[in-house]
Amino acid sequence: MRIPEPDVRRWTGVSAFVVAAALGVEVVAKLTMGVRPELDQSEALIQYVVDARAATITVILADTVLMTFLIVFLGSFRQLVHQRRSDLTWIADVMFGAGLVFIAVTLVGDALDGGTALDVMGLEPDPSVIRALIEGHTLMFGSIGAVLLALVSATAAYLTFLTGVVPRWTGVLAAITAASNLVWAPAAFGGTSPDNFAAAGGFGNAIMAIFPWLVWVFCVGVTTVRGERRARSRDTVRS
Repeated sequence: MRIPEPDVRRWTGVSAFVVAAALGVEVVAKLTMGVRPELDQSEALIQYVVDARAATITVILADTVLMTFLIVFLGSFRQLVHQRRSDLTWIADVMFGAGLVFIAVTLVGDALDGGTALDVMGLEPDPSVIRALIEGHTLMFGSIGAVLLALVSATAAYLTFLTGVVPRWTGVLAAITAASNLVWAPAAFGGTSPDNFAAAGGFGNAIMAIFPWLVWVFCVGVTTVRGERRARSRDTVRS
């Protein structure tokens, strides 16, 4: 029995759709967590982590699935570029490498955030430990991730304009995403207050840096699946 070869366009789309589904789970879980208190409000912080521990673990598991399929997506996008313009593969490698580093940083940040939930499960909560874990996660989720995503988005935009592997408007979206992430990178100077939109790793970061990039991933996935279906239709007509 001959095993069929995977279609790179189809897998680009499938991975993007799984990313979107995992993001939806994360958003729903985060909406149940409420607003985190200030990090120096020890008792309130402990109670917040206790109340949000199940949602925190849910977000981390969903994010792990999301990041896993981002690896598939980035590898598929790299292959699309290689098929169209093999001389530009080295630029696609830069995008792929930066994406892998972003994924690794995000997963480490998730582990730190998960540590806060574990610290209140059957243990005597330590507010200083919880605070340190949140601060570490904040930097990875915020400024560090923004710089890496800026590189991924900028190279993706450049490759789109040069190769046309996906529609040009997705390249424009990637360029806007790169600029948004660069603008947001200095958010580390914004402190950690949950009331500050420009705080490091806060809701502002999710809206201005992470979310636009995931929208780009989904848009590329939709266009590649549609392109794969059109190609199959043409092959059917020819046969």
